[in-house]
Amino acid sequence: MTDARSFAPQTRAITYPVGGAGGPIIEEHAFPDDFASVLEHSTVHRSTIGCIIPAYNEEESIAQVIEALLGQTRVPDVIHVVVNNTSDATVKIASEYSGPHEISTELGEQFTEVFVHDIGKNPDKKVGALNYGYSLVEGYDYLLGVDGDTIADSKAVEYLETEAVSDSRIGGISAIYTIDDKPIKGLMARFLTAGQRTQFAAFNLQNLLRGRNMAVLGGQFSIFSTNALREAMKQNHQVTPWVKDSEVEDSLLSLQIKSAGYLTKISPYARANVGGMTTLSGYDAQQVKWTYGAIELMWPGQRGDTKGQPFHPNLRLRWFENFGMLTNLFVRVAFLTLLAGSLSINAFVFSPLWLIPPVVAMLLNLRIARTMAACDRADILFAVLFFPAEIFMWIRISHFVRSWTRFLSRKKVDNWAMQAKAERGGGLGHWAPMVVLIGVAIALAVIWVLVGPMVQSSILWIGWPIVGVVTVLQTLLMFSKLVRRHHGYKV
Repeated sequence: MTDARSFAPQTRAITYPVGGAGGPIIEEHAFPDDFASVLEHSTVHRSTIGCIIPAYNEEESIAQVIEALLGQTRVPDVIHVVVNNTSDATVKIASEYSGPHEISTELGEQFTEVFVHDIGKNPDKKVGALNYGYSLVEGYDYLLGVDGDTIADSKAVEYLETEAVSDSRIGGISAIYTIDDKPIKGLMARFLTAGQRTQFAAFNLQNLLRGRNMAVLGGQFSIFSTNALREAMKQNHQVTPWVKDSEVEDSLLSLQIKSAGYLTKISPYARANVGGMTTLSGYDAQQVKWTYGAIELMWPGQRGDTKGQPFHPNLRLRWFENFGMLTNLFVRVAFLTLLAGSLSINAFVFSPLWLIPPVVAMLLNLRIARTMAACDRADILFAVLFFPAEIFMWIRISHFVRSWTRFLSRKKVDNWAMQAKAERGGGLGHWAPMVVLIGVAIALAVIWVLVGPMVQSSILWIGWPIVGVVTVLQTLLMFSKLVRRHHGYKV
């Protein structure tokens, strides 16, 4: 039988499809760095890749995930499906693929073997499953982490390995993520999916334009140098790469790899479709967990076993995101409050200048949509109709408020358990921000009625200029993003 370690990507042609078969073609010279020349001049390298798939109740997607890996031009040398805390048929379905596989690919005959491990009840959840998998592949050159609902493009592993092999400084590379919206049914599910696709596109584009430095090597589909993992473990006195100190284990590991002197990158070619949240409660729980975990890493000082690193280069984007969400919250609440106050005393005078910010926002959303490799009508409508994107922004603001409130209250909450509960259809916490907002609006209305006309006029006289200045600055920032060159990148 052919040894799996004898296979590695060969030199490829000089133009590459983005997004798989039928996708748009990007010429090499479109990119600002020498990544394309890496692909063109890469040599055969006998590297080995061990793949880990942590799986929790993934019966609907695990078959497609494994088939996508077996259909790669560069097949991982071994695939370990680590099933934990599951209550569905994930083990049964995955076991149908267990055993050796000899596969004919563009790069020749390749061999891999699929193993399925049911580790039962695991208190460390995904972190425990990842570390279990690491113990099985730590002798390989690279560890490929794949979520149990992530379907990779057929050349994703080839592109990731080729770049990783080309530069020993690279500690990890992430694929470009999006959500396949074709199978999504239902108005709410399609709305949330369109919003998440835009959110992913904006995040990926930001990282690509920052020299392809990836702030978070997401567990959805990323490749790690095992040398980098060992160095990160050594520097942080850990016996495993992933630890349960943080709500965002992938962000923490990315910080540690960067601090160990390695690069964390995003590939401009490799891409994968991830599982999106199709219910409001599920999306809320996921975003609150992610935002809460990011705040823990950003916040100065020690919180339990998590040490804040506010000046870490991988967290700069997080600071900008949180500051941007705070600005969005202030502008919207202040505008609506002042508008209601002005209308109540017949003091509102419409100015067409107030139409500029939403127009710039729509154009920016449209440009982001056009950068998607698989942009469709739903993405365009989400951008240009204004109200879908605006409603989605209010939903994101609610996650921002809930996350910071939970963090500052120092209330100990198992966000993993809350997300699992929400995905099963339980929990009503996502309505809390709306209830609070309604309560605040009622309180402000009562106060407004109680104060005299002079105080009301003073509030409007001071408030409108402040909101105007902040809105102008926010609009200028959006405009700068609108006219910024994208260098041919597709997300």
